[in-house]
Amino acid sequence: MPVYKTITIDETSKLQIWKVEETLEELSKGIELSAYCQRRFDAMKSDIHRRAFISIRHLLKNFGYTDFDLDYDDNGKPHLKDGKHISISHSYQFTTVIVSDRKVGVDIEKQREKIKRIAPKFTPIEEYRSLGQRDLIKKLTIVWGAKEALYKLFGKQGLLFLHDIYVVDFDFKTSTTDAEVTYHGLKKHYHLNFFEIEDFICVYAIEPKTKNI
Repeated sequence: MPVYKTITIDETSKLQIWKVEETLEELSKGIELSAYCQRRFDAMKSDIHRRAFISIRHLLKNFGYTDFDLDYDDNGKPHLKDGKHISISHSYQFTTVIVSDRKVGVDIEKQREKIKRIAPKFTPIEEYRSLGQRDLIKKLTIVWGAKEALYKLFGKQGLLFLHDIYVVDFDFKTSTTDAEVTYHGLKKHYHLNFFEIEDFICVYAIEPKTKNI
């Protein structure tokens, strides 16, 4: 059960991706769930969701954690008990976990035609009218992923994708973009990275390092 991709971002930040190809029986070997996560798992109807859920526990093991090292807040955001920061995402057969000493957010999304229909809910789509259909779907998926990653990083209720998170336009070749989050009158700037695997997009963001004065 190999890891599909590992990215060492810096000395305290790492991202791993798993491609779920194993059966649930294979994945479940050696994995024990907390009571809270067992209830979540038991409520899942989809086999792919169940397998994705367990594959994430294998990624946790790669970082030196078990399911019992996780806590969830009232918003469902995961937290590590040792104080490190974690973010988790899954889409179809791909799952990903990022761990860092700083706040992090990650999102992985399949590129789908559907995103054009929901785009007006999260970005001014008129900005992308000049793009061909394939590039439009790719760009919208990256923008959505960037906003989802920042939403997870920020961890505040009431943050609106359309009005509170602005993603600067970007070139696909750079694999990076910048964004601004506005919350209760305060503005914060973030740098994001994105990459493509098969027909999926993964985007991650890390809280900027504090500058020593």
